[in-house]
Amino acid sequence: MNIEGKLLGNRYEIIKKIGNGGMATVYKAKDKVLKRNVAVKILRDEFTTDEEFIKRFEGEAQSAARLTHANIVSIYDVGVEGNLYYIVMELIQGKTLKEIILEEEGPLPWKWSLNVAIQIASALEVAHRNNIIHRDIKPHNIIITEDGVAKVTDFGIAKAVSNSTITAFGTTIGSVHYFSPEHARGGFTDAKSDIYSLGVVMYEMLTGRVPFDADTPVSVALKHMQEEPEEPIELNPKIPTSVNQIIMKALQKESSMRYQSATEMLVDLRKALKDPEGDFVEEEYDPTAKTQKIDTSMYRGMDKNSNKNNKKGKKEGKLKTFIKNHKVLSSIIGLILLFVISLGGTMLFLNITNPPEVEMPSVVGLSQDEAKQEIENVGLKFEVEKEEYDKDVLKDVPEGYIISQDPSYVENYNKVKKGSAVKVVVSKGQEKTTVPKVVGMQKDEAIKALEDAKLKVEVVEETSKKVEEGYVISQETDPNTDAFAGDTVKIHVSTGTEKVTVPDVVGKTQAEAKKVLEAQGFVVSITNAEDSSKDSGIVLKQSLDSGKSVEKGTTITITVNNYEASKSLTVNMNIKAITGGYSENSEGTNSTETSTAKTVNISIKAGGTTLYSDSGVDKNTTNKSASITGKGTMDLTITITDSNGGSWTRTKNVNFNNETSISF
Repeated sequence: MNIEGKLLGNRYEIIKKIGNGGMATVYKAKDKVLKRNVAVKILRDEFTTDEEFIKRFEGEAQSAARLTHANIVSIYDVGVEGNLYYIVMELIQGKTLKEIILEEEGPLPWKWSLNVAIQIASALEVAHRNNIIHRDIKPHNIIITEDGVAKVTDFGIAKAVSNSTITAFGTTIGSVHYFSPEHARGGFTDAKSDIYSLGVVMYEMLTGRVPFDADTPVSVALKHMQEEPEEPIELNPKIPTSVNQIIMKALQKESSMRYQSATEMLVDLRKALKDPEGDFVEEEYDPTAKTQKIDTSMYRGMDKNSNKNNKKGKKEGKLKTFIKNHKVLSSIIGLILLFVISLGGTMLFLNITNPPEVEMPSVVGLSQDEAKQEIENVGLKFEVEKEEYDKDVLKDVPEGYIISQDPSYVENYNKVKKGSAVKVVVSKGQEKTTVPKVVGMQKDEAIKALEDAKLKVEVVEETSKKVEEGYVISQETDPNTDAFAGDTVKIHVSTGTEKVTVPDVVGKTQAEAKKVLEAQGFVVSITNAEDSSKDSGIVLKQSLDSGKSVEKGTTITITVNNYEASKSLTVNMNIKAITGGYSENSEGTNSTETSTAKTVNISIKAGGTTLYSDSGVDKNTTNKSASITGKGTMDLTITITDSNGGSWTRTKNVNFNNETSISF
C-alpha cells in the first residue's frame, strides 16, 4: 500500500518509505505543527487484525516513550488512523552500526568501538532502571549520527521486566546472531540478556564477524547454547587485554557469570579507556577454563501466569527438582527440546495444537530450488518477485541464488501467517561489462563513457607537461578487458603543467627574496633602482603580482634598491709637482725646460661628470685643496692644462665610504 502524501492524525504528512522491519514499516514524515521531520513507524497490514501484535505494537510506544536519554531514539507520539497503527519517533540522520561494519570489511578501531559500547551501555542502564529490556540489541538497531553519537532504536520488542512478562517457551523475538543462550532456547530473559547481546555487538565491531555463524538460524541458536566463542583477541591482536576480558565476561553462557547490570559493565568499559591493559575485570568464572556449555536439559519453562497460581509454581518447582535429580530424563528432555526447535523454530512448546502462524525461514544465499523447498515446507507460498544482477553489498551471490526476501528474516519478529507469500529476488549473477578506452578523452567525456559501461569512476588529478589540462593521461584498468558492473576504474586526469603561487617578496632583502622564489620553482632576475626613502638592498617591486598562479619555472624579476648617500672627500693637489712648475733664468727669460705659462687650469671628473674646476692657478702651487662629493667607488681623474698647450693627467680609484681625503 502506497501511503506517501497521506496525512496522519491531521498532523504528520508521509514523505517517503525509509525502511522495513519484521513488524512495521518506517516512513519519513513532516510534522505540520512543529515544522520538523520525523520518523513514523506503521504496523504492517497483515498484523492489523491480530490483537496480540497490536498489543505488542502499542506496548512498544508505551515502554519506549518512558525513556529519555541522549543515546535512545525519542518517541514523540502514537496514534491510529483507520487501520493504520503508528508511532512517531525522532528522525536520525546517520548510518546503522551494521552499515559501518560492512563498509569497513574488517575490525573497527578499538577506541572508537569502546566509545560506541559505552553509549549503548548508557542507554541500557537507563532502560533497565525503568524495568525495560530491549531484547534485540544488534548493530542494525544502533544508529551512529553524523556527529558520532550512538542512538539505540527499535524498542519494538522491549517488554517491562516483571513476572507478568516472562516469555513462554517459543515466543522468541530478536535476531539469532545476537541472541543470549536463554533467549535462543525460549527461556526467561532479563537485563543480563541485553548485556550478552552487547558483548556480541562489541565482538563484531572489533573482529569484523559475529562469534557464532552457521547455515541455518537453528544451528546458530544451538551454538549460542552449546559452543565456545573464539576469544576476540585471537582474531584481532590489537584488542587491549581489558577489552577482551570485558567481551568474554559479557558472553558467558550462564547469566550469573556475566555482568549483573549495565551499570557494572559501564564501569569497566570506562576503565578500559583509561587503562587498556589493566587487570581490573573481575572474573566470576575460572580464568583457566573455557566458556561453559549450557545443557539444554536445564530449560526452565515459565508461563505468563505463573505468579497468579501458587500451586502451579510449586508443581514447577518439583519438576525442576525431579529433572535435576534424573539426569537421564533431563537429557531426553533436552533432545526433545532441540527436536522441537529444529521443526518448529520458535513455536509455542506447550498447549498449541493448531498455530495460526509459522516461523518464516531465512532463504537468502540459498539456491532458488532450496529456497522454494524451505518456504513451502513450513506452509508458506514461494514467489519470485524479480531477477536482477547482484551488486553493491552482496557481491558474490551466484546466478540462481536468493539475494533478498520479503518479509525479511528476523528483523524484529519473524512469524508470519501460514499461507502467506514470501517474495524473493533471484540473482542473475554479476553483470559483466567491457572497460572502454578513455585515455586522451576530456574528463567529463571519459566519465560518461565509463558510467555508460556501468562502471564507477575514481578521478586522480596530476600535473603533466605533455597532456592538456582536463584530459585523461592514463587509466589503471586496461581498456577492452572484462569487468563486473559496479567495479571502479581509476583514471588520471591532467591539470596541465605544474602551477605555483607567486609569493610576496617586496620588502625582503635580495638574498631572502631570491631564496623564497627559487624554492617555489621560479627563475629569478634582478634589476636595480634607487629610492632614498628605503634601505639599500631591499626589494622595491616584483614583476608578477603575489597570489597569482603561474607555471613552475616562470621567470620573475625583482627590483632591488641600490641607493647610497653622497659623501664628501678632500682632494689635495701639488700643482708644481705634477707640471714641473715655472722658473726664470738670470736674464729673466723662461727656462728651456719649462713652459713659459705661469698659470694653469684644473678639472676633476668622475664618470664624465665634472666634480671640481678652477682656472688661473699659479703653476708653482704646492698645496692646493678642493672638496668634492660622491658615493660608492669610482675613478677620479685630475686634468691640468696651461695656455701654451701643456696638459697633465692623473687618475685614482676612490671609495667614498672608506676615504675622507686623497692626494695628487
